[in-house]
Amino acid sequence: MYHHYFDLTGRVAIVIGGTSGIGYSIAMGLADAGADVVPTSRHEERVQKAVKAVEAKGRRSLSLAINATSREEVERLTSEMIKRFGHIDILVNSAGTLWEGPFKDMPDGEYSRVMEVNLRASVLTCQVIGKGMMEQSQGKIVNISSMAAFWGQPDIVAYCISKGGVTQLTRSLAVEWAKYNIQVNAIAPGFFITPLTEKNFTDPVIGKRLREKTPMGRFGKLEEIRGAAIFLTSHASDFITGETIRVDGGLLINGTP
Repeated sequence: MYHHYFDLTGRVAIVIGGTSGIGYSIAMGLADAGADVVPTSRHEERVQKAVKAVEAKGRRSLSLAINATSREEVERLTSEMIKRFGHIDILVNSAGTLWEGPFKDMPDGEYSRVMEVNLRASVLTCQVIGKGMMEQSQGKIVNISSMAAFWGQPDIVAYCISKGGVTQLTRSLAVEWAKYNIQVNAIAPGFFITPLTEKNFTDPVIGKRLREKTPMGRFGKLEEIRGAAIFLTSHASDFITGETIRVDGGLLINGTP
């Protein structure tokens, strides 16, 4: 029996962007695997609902909404978690946003917003929470990247840049922090219907084209992202670092979008 390698009992996890979409699904999966989970975002009501869902599974949680692009707020949440749980073992960075349109027309403010949410938030949380992981000589970090990190894609250029940065952040920290027994990996989802993608993916023409491009012929189900997250946050992945696992139904190996 090898199930204990995937057992997260006694672990404490924080999921940035853990109140909707992929982040919420991962938060619920980690709780199912035994972890105490703190799902957070900027939205107070969503945070409260996600916390109740974690607690309904018999796990501990903490209700605190934050803006993960603010070092002060990330430090405040980290401090509150240490007071409540004593340690943080798992960090999942799942906050995300995008701007759609021709790159030449992108306002400076929109470029900054995408980079702040998609990249700076991951940088900040890794810096702040990573310090505690260094002190305890163990930790698991999972950044949510994207298929956009692997190919060029028109009309979402800032998103592609930011997710490419997340992938490189993952690789670089994996090397720098290996000596602290911190594993840093990433997940690159394929096509999943989330609040961020729903508008386009449910369009009959676009949806049909995307499903046809995916060898498995369908969109991913949100619960299908949980297995990779549990694997990368459990002892089963103790000798894996710097990797980006694609959960994409074969999309990338089928060529460009």
